[in-house]
Amino acid sequence: MRAVVFAYHNVGDRCLRVLHAQGVDVALVVTHRDRPDENIWFQRVADTAAELNLSFVYGEDPSDPVLADAVRAAQPDVIFSFYYRSMIPADLLAIAPRGAFNMHGSLLPKYRGRVPVNWAVLHGETETGATLHAMEAKPDAGYIVDQTSVPILPDDTAGQVFEKVTVAAEQTLWRVLPAMKAGHTPKRPNRLADGSYFSGRKPEDGRIDFKQPAAAVYNLIRAVAPPYPGAFTDIGGRRLIVAQARRLEAGAVPAGLAPGLHVANGRIVAVCGDGGALSVLQLLQGTSADNASPVSVTEFQNIHTAS
Repeated sequence: MRAVVFAYHNVGDRCLRVLHAQGVDVALVVTHRDRPDENIWFQRVADTAAELNLSFVYGEDPSDPVLADAVRAAQPDVIFSFYYRSMIPADLLAIAPRGAFNMHGSLLPKYRGRVPVNWAVLHGETETGATLHAMEAKPDAGYIVDQTSVPILPDDTAGQVFEKVTVAAEQTLWRVLPAMKAGHTPKRPNRLADGSYFSGRKPEDGRIDFKQPAAAVYNLIRAVAPPYPGAFTDIGGRRLIVAQARRLEAGAVPAGLAPGLHVANGRIVAVCGDGGALSVLQLLQGTSADNASPVSVTEFQNIHTAS
Protein backbone atom coordinates (compact mmCIF):
# COMPACT_ATOMS: atom_id res chain seq x y z
CA MET A 1 0.00 0.00 0.00
CA ARG A 2 1.35 3.39 -1.04
CA ALA A 3 0.32 6.44 0.97
CA VAL A 4 0.52 10.21 1.16
CA VAL A 5 0.34 11.37 4.77
CA PHE A 6 -0.80 14.78 6.01
CA ALA A 7 0.41 14.95 9.61
CA TYR A 8 1.28 17.18 12.54
CA HIS A 9 1.74 17.01 16.31
CA ASN A 10 2.24 13.90 18.46
CA VAL A 11 -0.56 11.93 16.83
CA GLY A 12 1.07 12.61 13.48
CA ASP A 13 4.43 11.45 14.79
CA ARG A 14 3.15 8.18 16.30
CA CYS A 15 0.84 7.24 13.42
CA LEU A 16 3.55 7.93 10.87
CA ARG A 17 5.80 5.56 12.82
CA VAL A 18 3.06 2.89 12.74
CA LEU A 19 2.81 3.13 8.95
CA HIS A 20 6.57 2.83 8.65
CA ALA A 21 6.73 -0.12 11.07
CA GLN A 22 4.05 -2.01 9.14
CA GLY A 23 5.76 -1.55 5.81
CA VAL A 24 3.45 1.01 4.21
CA ASP A 25 5.20 2.83 1.37
CA VAL A 26 4.89 6.45 2.50
CA ALA A 27 5.63 8.33 -0.70
CA LEU A 28 5.15 11.83 0.70
CA VAL A 29 4.55 13.52 4.05
CA VAL A 30 2.83 16.92 4.18
CA THR A 31 3.20 18.85 7.43
CA HIS A 32 3.11 22.37 8.88
CA ARG A 33 5.80 24.85 9.73
CA ASP A 34 5.97 25.97 13.36
CA ARG A 35 4.10 29.20 14.02
CA PRO A 36 6.04 31.93 15.85
CA ASP A 37 3.23 32.32 18.41
CA GLU A 38 3.09 28.60 19.14
CA ASN A 39 4.24 26.79 22.27
CA ILE A 40 6.09 23.82 20.73
CA TRP A 41 5.63 21.12 23.37
CA PHE A 42 5.01 18.33 20.87
CA GLN A 43 6.94 16.27 18.34
CA ARG A 44 7.65 17.86 14.94
CA VAL A 45 6.51 15.59 12.11
CA ALA A 46 9.17 17.08 9.85
CA ASP A 47 11.79 15.69 12.25
CA THR A 48 10.04 12.30 12.26
CA ALA A 49 9.97 12.15 8.46
CA ALA A 50 13.65 13.09 8.27
CA GLU A 51 14.52 10.40 10.85
CA LEU A 52 12.61 7.77 8.86
CA ASN A 53 14.13 8.97 5.56
CA LEU A 54 10.73 9.95 4.12
CA SER A 55 10.18 12.76 1.65
CA PHE A 56 8.25 15.66 3.16
CA VAL A 57 7.02 19.11 2.21
CA TYR A 58 5.49 21.97 4.16
CA GLY A 59 1.91 22.55 3.07
CA GLU A 60 -0.16 25.12 4.93
CA ASP A 61 -2.83 25.36 2.22
CA PRO A 62 -4.12 21.99 0.94
CA SER A 63 -5.92 23.77 -1.92
CA ASP A 64 -2.58 24.95 -3.35
CA PRO A 65 -2.29 23.55 -6.93
CA VAL A 66 1.43 22.94 -6.40
CA LEU A 67 0.66 20.70 -3.44
CA ALA A 68 -2.04 18.88 -5.42
CA ASP A 69 0.51 18.21 -8.18
CA ALA A 70 2.93 16.77 -5.61
CA VAL A 71 0.24 14.47 -4.24
CA ARG A 72 -0.69 13.27 -7.74
CA ALA A 73 2.95 12.66 -8.56
CA ALA A 74 3.24 10.46 -5.46
CA GLN A 75 0.48 8.18 -6.86
CA PRO A 76 -0.97 7.15 -3.50
CA ASP A 77 -3.36 4.25 -3.01
CA VAL A 78 -4.57 5.95 0.18
CA ILE A 79 -4.32 9.33 1.86
CA PHE A 80 -4.03 9.63 5.64
CA SER A 81 -4.52 12.72 7.79
CA PHE A 82 -3.14 12.60 11.33
CA TYR A 83 -3.84 15.88 13.14
CA TYR A 84 -3.17 17.97 10.04
CA ARG A 85 -4.73 21.35 10.77
CA SER A 86 -6.68 22.05 7.59
CA MET A 87 -9.61 20.44 5.82
CA ILE A 88 -8.35 18.62 2.73
CA PRO A 89 -10.44 19.44 -0.38
CA ALA A 90 -12.57 16.70 -1.91
CA ASP A 91 -10.72 16.81 -5.24
CA LEU A 92 -7.45 16.11 -3.41
CA LEU A 93 -8.99 13.24 -1.44
CA ALA A 94 -10.25 11.72 -4.69
CA ILE A 95 -6.69 11.23 -5.92
CA ALA A 96 -6.35 8.11 -3.73
CA PRO A 97 -8.36 5.23 -5.28
CA ARG A 98 -8.55 3.23 -2.02
CA GLY A 99 -9.79 6.12 0.07
CA ALA A 100 -8.71 8.87 2.44
CA PHE A 101 -8.75 8.48 6.21
CA ASN A 102 -8.40 10.78 9.20
CA MET A 103 -7.49 10.08 12.84
CA HIS A 104 -9.77 12.11 15.12
CA GLY A 105 -9.27 12.60 18.86
CA SER A 106 -12.68 11.54 20.12
CA LEU A 107 -15.11 8.64 20.00
CA LEU A 108 -17.06 9.69 16.92
CA PRO A 109 -19.75 10.74 16.42
CA LYS A 110 -19.16 12.58 19.72
CA TYR A 111 -17.03 15.73 19.65
CA ARG A 112 -16.67 16.22 15.93
CA GLY A 113 -14.78 19.38 15.03
CA ARG A 114 -11.88 21.21 16.69
CA VAL A 115 -9.90 20.47 19.89
CA PRO A 116 -12.07 17.49 20.89
CA VAL A 117 -9.95 16.52 23.89
CA ASN A 118 -10.23 19.97 25.47
CA TRP A 119 -13.99 20.03 24.91
CA ALA A 120 -14.40 16.56 26.45
CA VAL A 121 -12.54 17.60 29.61
CA LEU A 122 -14.41 20.91 29.77
CA HIS A 123 -17.72 19.03 29.73
CA GLY A 124 -16.66 16.64 32.47
CA GLU A 125 -16.66 13.52 30.29
CA THR A 126 -15.33 10.31 31.82
CA GLU A 127 -14.28 8.74 28.51
CA THR A 128 -12.95 9.72 25.12
CA GLY A 129 -10.63 8.13 22.58
CA ALA A 130 -9.38 8.07 19.00
CA THR A 131 -11.31 7.23 15.83
CA LEU A 132 -10.00 6.42 12.35
CA HIS A 133 -12.66 7.39 9.83
CA ALA A 134 -13.12 8.03 6.14
CA MET A 135 -12.78 11.65 5.08
CA GLU A 136 -15.62 13.47 3.35
CA ALA A 137 -16.30 17.10 2.49
CA LYS A 138 -18.14 17.45 5.83
CA PRO A 139 -15.77 17.34 8.82
CA ASP A 140 -15.50 14.06 10.75
CA ALA A 141 -18.54 12.68 8.95
CA GLY A 142 -17.29 9.64 7.03
CA TYR A 143 -17.76 6.04 8.06
CA ILE A 144 -15.82 4.74 11.06
CA VAL A 145 -12.98 2.30 10.42
CA ASP A 146 -12.04 1.64 14.05
CA GLN A 147 -11.76 3.41 17.40
CA THR A 148 -10.19 2.96 20.84
CA SER A 149 -11.48 4.42 24.10
CA VAL A 150 -9.52 5.81 27.05
CA PRO A 151 -10.71 6.94 30.50
CA ILE A 152 -10.75 10.54 31.69
CA LEU A 153 -10.03 10.50 35.42
CA PRO A 154 -11.58 13.20 37.65
CA ASP A 155 -8.33 15.15 38.01
CA ASP A 156 -6.89 14.58 34.52
CA THR A 157 -5.88 17.67 32.57
CA ALA A 158 -6.43 17.93 28.83
CA GLY A 159 -2.70 17.47 28.33
CA GLN A 160 -2.76 14.18 30.22
CA VAL A 161 -5.82 13.01 28.30
CA PHE A 162 -4.17 13.97 25.01
CA GLU A 163 -1.26 11.68 25.88
CA LYS A 164 -3.75 8.82 26.31
CA VAL A 165 -5.51 9.71 23.06
CA THR A 166 -2.18 9.66 21.24
CA VAL A 167 -1.60 6.10 22.42
CA ALA A 168 -5.19 5.21 21.46
CA ALA A 169 -4.56 6.57 17.96
CA GLU A 170 -1.42 4.47 17.63
CA GLN A 171 -3.25 1.35 18.85
CA THR A 172 -6.21 1.94 16.53
CA LEU A 173 -4.05 2.31 13.43
CA TRP A 174 -1.80 -0.62 14.37
CA ARG A 175 -4.81 -2.91 14.86
CA VAL A 176 -6.68 -2.06 11.66
CA LEU A 177 -3.82 -1.49 9.23
CA PRO A 178 -3.35 -5.16 8.21
CA ALA A 179 -6.98 -5.34 7.08
CA MET A 180 -6.64 -2.06 5.20
CA LYS A 181 -3.49 -3.25 3.44
CA ALA A 182 -5.33 -6.41 2.40
CA GLY A 183 -8.15 -4.35 0.89
CA HIS A 184 -10.67 -5.15 3.64
CA THR A 185 -11.12 -1.79 5.35
CA PRO A 186 -13.87 -2.06 8.00
CA LYS A 187 -16.87 0.23 7.64
CA ARG A 188 -19.07 1.15 10.60
CA PRO A 189 -21.80 3.81 10.53
CA ASN A 190 -20.95 7.26 11.87
CA ARG A 191 -24.38 8.38 13.06
CA LEU A 192 -23.98 12.15 13.25
CA ALA A 193 -27.41 12.64 14.82
CA ASP A 194 -26.17 10.72 17.87
CA GLY A 195 -23.09 12.91 18.32
CA SER A 196 -22.00 16.51 18.68
CA TYR A 197 -19.91 19.16 16.92
CA PHE A 198 -17.74 21.87 18.50
CA SER A 199 -15.69 24.65 16.93
CA GLY A 200 -12.23 25.84 17.93
CA ARG A 201 -11.46 27.65 21.16
CA LYS A 202 -9.82 31.07 21.58
CA PRO A 203 -7.54 32.17 24.44
CA GLU A 204 -10.33 34.43 25.78
CA ASP A 205 -12.44 31.30 26.29
CA GLY A 206 -10.12 30.51 29.19
CA ARG A 207 -11.41 33.41 31.29
CA ILE A 208 -12.78 32.07 34.60
CA ASP A 209 -16.28 33.01 35.70
CA PHE A 210 -16.13 32.29 39.42
CA LYS A 211 -19.91 32.63 39.63
CA GLN A 212 -20.12 29.25 37.91
CA PRO A 213 -20.35 26.06 40.02
CA ALA A 214 -17.07 24.66 41.33
CA ALA A 215 -17.30 21.64 39.02
CA ALA A 216 -17.54 23.87 35.93
CA VAL A 217 -14.64 26.10 37.05
CA TYR A 218 -12.50 23.06 37.81
CA ASN A 219 -13.27 21.48 34.43
CA LEU A 220 -12.23 24.72 32.67
CA ILE A 221 -8.95 24.80 34.59
CA ARG A 222 -8.26 21.16 33.65
CA ALA A 223 -9.31 21.70 30.03
CA VAL A 224 -6.82 24.51 29.32
CA ALA A 225 -4.06 23.73 31.85
CA PRO A 226 -0.45 23.76 30.60
CA PRO A 227 0.77 23.00 27.98
CA TYR A 228 -2.30 24.94 26.85
CA PRO A 229 -2.55 28.70 27.64
CA GLY A 230 -4.32 28.25 30.99
CA ALA A 231 -7.51 29.46 32.70
CA PHE A 232 -7.16 33.04 33.92
CA THR A 233 -8.63 35.99 35.75
CA ASP A 234 -7.55 39.65 35.88
CA ILE A 235 -6.94 41.35 39.23
CA GLY A 236 -5.66 44.89 39.53
CA GLY A 237 -4.61 44.98 35.90
CA ARG A 238 -2.58 41.78 36.24
CA ARG A 239 -3.36 38.53 34.46
CA LEU A 240 -3.29 35.58 36.84
CA ILE A 241 -3.40 32.04 35.47
CA VAL A 242 -4.71 29.17 37.57
CA ALA A 243 -2.43 26.49 36.18
CA GLN A 244 -3.23 23.75 38.69
CA ALA A 245 -6.02 23.29 41.24
CA ARG A 246 -7.85 20.63 43.22
CA ARG A 247 -11.43 20.37 44.47
CA LEU A 248 -11.94 21.02 48.21
CA GLU A 249 -14.48 19.40 50.46
CA ALA A 250 -17.44 21.41 51.73
CA GLY A 251 -16.54 23.66 54.67
CA ALA A 252 -12.83 23.79 53.82
CA VAL A 253 -12.94 27.60 53.45
CA PRO A 254 -14.65 30.22 55.63
CA ALA A 255 -18.28 30.95 54.80
CA GLY A 256 -19.31 34.27 53.28
CA LEU A 257 -16.42 34.75 50.82
CA ALA A 258 -17.49 36.19 47.48
CA PRO A 259 -16.79 34.21 44.31
CA GLY A 260 -13.17 34.72 43.24
CA LEU A 261 -9.62 34.15 44.46
CA HIS A 262 -8.82 34.55 48.15
CA VAL A 263 -6.25 33.55 50.75
CA ALA A 264 -7.74 31.25 53.37
CA ASN A 265 -5.96 29.12 55.95
CA GLY A 266 -2.60 30.12 54.48
CA ARG A 267 -3.33 29.05 50.91
CA ILE A 268 -4.84 30.50 47.75
CA VAL A 269 -8.37 29.28 47.13
CA ALA A 270 -10.98 29.85 44.47
CA VAL A 271 -14.51 30.30 45.82
CA CYS A 272 -17.22 29.50 43.27
CA GLY A 273 -20.84 30.47 42.74
CA ASP A 274 -22.35 27.38 44.31
CA GLY A 275 -20.28 27.76 47.47
CA GLY A 276 -17.81 25.10 46.39
CA ALA A 277 -14.10 25.86 46.46
CA LEU A 278 -10.82 24.86 44.87
CA SER A 279 -7.32 24.87 46.27
CA VAL A 280 -5.08 26.72 43.83
CA LEU A 281 -1.90 24.65 43.69
CA GLN A 282 -0.13 26.74 41.04
CA LEU A 283 -0.88 30.39 40.28
CA LEU A 284 1.05 32.17 37.53
CA GLN A 285 1.32 35.76 36.35
CA GLY A 286 1.66 36.39 32.62
CA THR A 287 -0.20 36.41 29.33
CA SER A 288 0.08 32.66 28.78
CA ALA A 289 1.14 29.69 30.90
CA ASP A 290 4.27 29.07 28.82
CA ASN A 291 5.71 32.55 29.53
CA ALA A 292 4.39 33.20 33.05
CA SER A 293 6.06 33.31 36.47
CA PRO A 294 4.86 31.68 39.73
CA VAL A 295 2.90 33.75 42.24
CA SER A 296 3.37 32.97 45.94
CA VAL A 297 0.71 33.37 48.62
CA THR A 298 2.39 36.57 49.85
CA GLU A 299 2.65 38.00 46.33
CA PHE A 300 -1.00 37.21 45.70
CA GLN A 301 -2.02 38.92 48.95
CA ASN A 302 -0.18 42.05 47.82
CA ILE A 303 -1.86 41.96 44.40
CA HIS A 304 -5.26 41.37 45.97
CA THR A 305 -4.80 44.16 48.50
CA ALA A 306 -3.61 46.63 45.85
CA SER A 307 -6.66 45.95 43.71
